[in-house]
Amino acid sequence: MLLELDWSTADDAQPLARVEHESHWLSQYMPLVRRVLGQLKNQAGTVIDADDLAQIGIMGLLEALRRYGGPPDEGFAAFAFKRIRGAILDELRRHDWRPRQLRQQSHQCSQVERELMRRLGRRPSEPELAQAMGVDIGELRDIIYAGQMAEMESLQQLLEHGVEPAQEASFSRLEQQRTITGLLERLPEREQRLMSLYYQHELNMKEIALVLDLTESRVCQLHKQCLALLNRELTANGEQ
Repeated sequence: MLLELDWSTADDAQPLARVEHESHWLSQYMPLVRRVLGQLKNQAGTVIDADDLAQIGIMGLLEALRRYGGPPDEGFAAFAFKRIRGAILDELRRHDWRPRQLRQQSHQCSQVERELMRRLGRRPSEPELAQAMGVDIGELRDIIYAGQMAEMESLQQLLEHGVEPAQEASFSRLEQQRTITGLLERLPEREQRLMSLYYQHELNMKEIALVLDLTESRVCQLHKQCLALLNRELTANGEQ
């Protein structure tokens, strides 16, 4: 389903040509929208209709086309993917999509897992954690996804708005990228691969779990830990 846009007020000298031009690129890069939705569908739950999220993703793609500064080239897909994901995360945040109970369960899950690790001397299995929480495997994954999503939202806000003065935005963005690269290089090899599979190769959590031979919930937990590290370090750097 393509977004219906009203171009009647466009100030372009040739609005029809502009519509046709953008429609062409929207159609060509529509798989990016579907890919982002595939990544975030478990985090989003059922709070927002899938068609509505698709529309938001298309708007993000359209914004990317208009802000890219030239015709799409080999670098556009990565640029647009971030814009699309950011637009959808913004909408989820605006709707406060995580029910209060799910937020509470997310904190409880972390505490229960730590207690089990002390008791067992190892990381609990997915069934063990689910039993301790009094939920089934599907509910456990929803809880873990909720915690992961909170870190994703925090990082998205930090990257979008930054913590440095606006007049230094360009320099700050470069420094921010260098900081992120340095932090990722400090991660264990498995976590580096996980982040690469998610953000560069655009796999979802289930696909990454198959590649790394881990459970889906464990992949979510590792992803959340990586995001939490980035959030802490970027915030600390901004306060210096």
